[in-house]
Amino acid sequence: MDEMVKRFSEEAPVAVMARLGLQRAISAEWVNQVFETHSKTQYTRELLFSTVVELMSLVALGMRPSLHAAAQKMRDLPVSLTALYDKVNRVEPDVVRALVRGSAERLAPVMTPLRRSTAPWLPGWRIRIVDGNHLPARQKRLAPLRGFRGAALPGHSLVVFDPDLDLVLDLVPCEDGHASERGLLATALEGAGEGDLWIGDRHFCTSPAIRLAQARGAAVLFREHGAHPNPTSVGPRRKVGRVPTGVVYEERVELAATRDEPALTLRRIEVELDAPTTDGDTVIRLLTTLPAEVDACAVAQLYRGRWKIEGLFGRLEAALTSEVRTLGYPRAALFAFGTSVVAYNVLAVIQAAIAAAHDLEAEGLEVSTFYVADDVRTDYRGMTIAIIATTWAAFDRLSPATLARTLREIAANLDPRTVRKHPRGPKPKQAKGYAPRATVQRHVATAKVLRDGRIR
Repeated sequence: MDEMVKRFSEEAPVAVMARLGLQRAISAEWVNQVFETHSKTQYTRELLFSTVVELMSLVALGMRPSLHAAAQKMRDLPVSLTALYDKVNRVEPDVVRALVRGSAERLAPVMTPLRRSTAPWLPGWRIRIVDGNHLPARQKRLAPLRGFRGAALPGHSLVVFDPDLDLVLDLVPCEDGHASERGLLATALEGAGEGDLWIGDRHFCTSPAIRLAQARGAAVLFREHGAHPNPTSVGPRRKVGRVPTGVVYEERVELAATRDEPALTLRRIEVELDAPTTDGDTVIRLLTTLPAEVDACAVAQLYRGRWKIEGLFGRLEAALTSEVRTLGYPRAALFAFGTSVVAYNVLAVIQAAIAAAHDLEAEGLEVSTFYVADDVRTDYRGMTIAIIATTWAAFDRLSPATLARTLREIAANLDPRTVRKHPRGPKPKQAKGYAPRATVQRHVATAKVLRDGRIR
């Protein structure tokens, strides 16, 4: 290892790991190959797609406040800013998806040895949690939107997450902000295979989705929707046991045969809750094609863990710039979100390396994605100035297992307390309801309230 790299590995290990992770996830040669393979309308003349991804990665990691700022600091940008934005505004959804899928495939062999000590969710199965993510409204900079007083939605995407590897494996982008995310599930299921278990909420629980997964050899675990797929009970309902949230029951149900497909038998798992959900539901009904060997209580607990993907979206928003409000064109917004997902996967590898190098459980610590990203923002720029780009080429030749070992050795130099998470307790519940306009628009001076100890 180069002496300067060694020095940074000791003093700024997170930045070095980020450089190695990005280099493995989105190497310039591979990114350009992805663009040439999947782009149907765009082509490369002077501006390489790897340069565009590099600039957007700086924005995603928070090292630059905007694409414009990142491009302005780039000394050898071969085109004008207008040409750069033209390129970004036209990046096709298929290219974004290929970028996320391919980078995850490149990082998975590195992540596997780092996560070896982590207990799998369900031994013998590959878990795929699926959920939609709608991008928030953008600034109305586009001419047709300037007189519109409402919200301009740039689109949404379907995210496929592997909780055992802690990686986003797939991203299906959609430019239509009003389209249903349910319509994207069939595209995502094209990657399903034998030994997969797809977990999703009731929005995805449809007969075509269940049958498609079954045809590809995958199992599903969906919360049952009130209107579909509306299976018929074909067996007695029996009590199975108890989970922390309630009592578990199970019965066999059947999807009716169609003209082209036979009837399909499923398991319905019901959890009678001790306390109702925020929506007032007292019973959770789950449909699954998992074999009977998987206990119904274990199935109920698996679905409860589905909320891990909601934590992923929260970390994306808190630690990374996943929503660039100034990018109004749908394709540009989706490209920015896809790049932030790639950056998240790199941060996940860094967190796994830290966990592998330190006994976090014994120390009562949990690594924070926010503080890991903050370390990258703080040290990365200085490191790229001090270490010439060609120095990093030697790491391209490392096998995934060797790279994982290298990351673990670098992570050993980090004091995990500097990137620890500080979880807070639940917020106290406050009664909400209608309040008069005069009440909600009233204001106080905080200093006076603190001085008097009360609101006058």
